[in-house]
Formats: sequence, structure tokens, C-alpha cells
Amino acid sequence: MLNLSYAGRHPVDLVIATRFPSYFVRHPNKVTWLIHQHRPAYDLCGTPYSDFTHGDRDVGIRDTLFTLDRRMLAESRRIFSNSRNVATRLRRFTGLEATPLYHPPPLAGLLSAGPLGDYVLSVGRLESIKRVDLVVRAMRHVRAPLRLVIAGEGSERPAIGRLVAELGLDDRVAVRREVDTDALVDLYAGALAVVYPPYDEDYGYVTLEAFLARRPVVTTDDSGGPLEFVTHGITGSVCPPHPEALASAIDELASDRSRASRLGEAGFERARAITWDGAVDALVGAGGAAD
Repeated sequence: MLNLSYAGRHPVDLVIATRFPSYFVRHPNKVTWLIHQHRPAYDLCGTPYSDFTHGDRDVGIRDTLFTLDRRMLAESRRIFSNSRNVATRLRRFTGLEATPLYHPPPLAGLLSAGPLGDYVLSVGRLESIKRVDLVVRAMRHVRAPLRLVIAGEGSERPAIGRLVAELGLDDRVAVRREVDTDALVDLYAGALAVVYPPYDEDYGYVTLEAFLARRPVVTTDDSGGPLEFVTHGITGSVCPPHPEALASAIDELASDRSRASRLGEAGFERARAITWDGAVDALVGAGGAAD
């Protein structure tokens, strides 16, 4: 429970719940800022990214979870989500409405732009749902003399390493180990573009971090959250989730660096408008003042 005194207002006795199962808390003044529900039981069920099946046991667990989520989320004075994508999922599975409320990414305030470099950057957890393998496969088809730098850790790291070797891309793909904050900021600043093709991402910090470094983003038409910020030809490139399509988008940026710079600047203007002050104002205002 948070007792907040914000911007000179009266203290607010307020609980702000975020992700599953924190919104199960019981409180008379609960606001939910939904980051995501238990996705393997929801939208990921039936995909390669979930271990839930359509067997009786899993169906029963899912039905119970859906019932509890509807009940406990409905107790909220107001429901926000961190993206339109998450709000759409909530409506689809529970019938509840949420207002999208964006917030800055973790590296906001640290990022800056340098000269456009000779590599494209992939950032994020190395898990199957992030589809970093798709970016690696795309490099087989990239004609421009660019490298791919991958910054991230996760269970798919060994598989990514094997894929790089199998495709003969050791001289074009570098998987960076234990990238700290300073190194990551430098990588953003020196990239030509950021390639980010996750499957149906909730929000996607990487998109906004790239924009705050004035870098365009190459993403896919099924990436979910990033599509709320990446507009094809305006702030980046949106293409089908195929290696050849990603490669073509990367080559287009490499062949016209002034265009890549313009797209990055447009992305920066979009991302800089998202502030913590705006997010906190909305959350605390939804809770109201204590009596």
C-alpha cells in the first residue's frame, strides 16, 4: 500500500497494482496499471511460446484464472494498461476496459545520438518470443557491409550462438556478453538502426530507447506494442516476419543514411513526449484524494 503525497495534493491512500498476480490485492482504493496478465494462459496459449495445452487440466486452470482475473481486476477504481496492445487483450479475454498509459523506458535520460554506424543493433532478452534468431537469419540476406550486434542474455543464447556458426556469420554477427548500462548506451548511440521483431510484445522498451537515441526501428507487422510507435516510413520500417523482408528494410536504411537519420529524429519527437510526470499524474489522479 502506498501513501502518496504528490505535487502538493492531499495524501492518497492508494494501491497501484501492475502485473499478475499483484492485482489480486484487496483494497478499497485500488488502481491497476496492467503491465501484462499471465500470457501463457491467455494469448500465447496454442503458440510455441506457451506450455498450456487444450487438455482438460489446462482448460480448467485457464477458466479459473479468467474468472479470478475478471473479478479482481473489476475491483479497481480504474484500470490502465501500459499499451493499447495490452488493453486490447484485456478486453478480448475479460470484457474489461483499460486506458493505455505509456511511461519512459529504463534508459530514458541517458541516451543520446552519435554518428550513424556500420552495424544494426538487437537488444533484449534472448528468449524465443523475442525472435532474435529472425534477425540473425536476416543477416544472410543483407547486402550492405553491415554487422549485427546482439546485446542480451537469456535461455536462447546457446542456440543463437549455434545459429550464427551454422549460417557462417561469425564475421558479421557479434553476441555481446554482460553489456552494462554505459556500454548499452554507447551501442545505441553508434548503431545505424535497431532491429526489434518480437512476437506480439506487450509494450517494448527497446522501441522507445532506440527513438531516444534518435535511431529508426525495424520491426514486424505482428510485433504488437512496437507498432504503437513505429510507423512505416515515418519512424522506422514495418515488414512481414521473414528474414528476407527484414534484410530488405535494413538495406534500404543503409543505402540512404539521411533517411535513416530523419526517421530516427521523428522517433525521438514521439518518444520524448512520454514522461513519468504524465504517468504518475494519471495514476494518482485516478486514486483520488483521501477523505
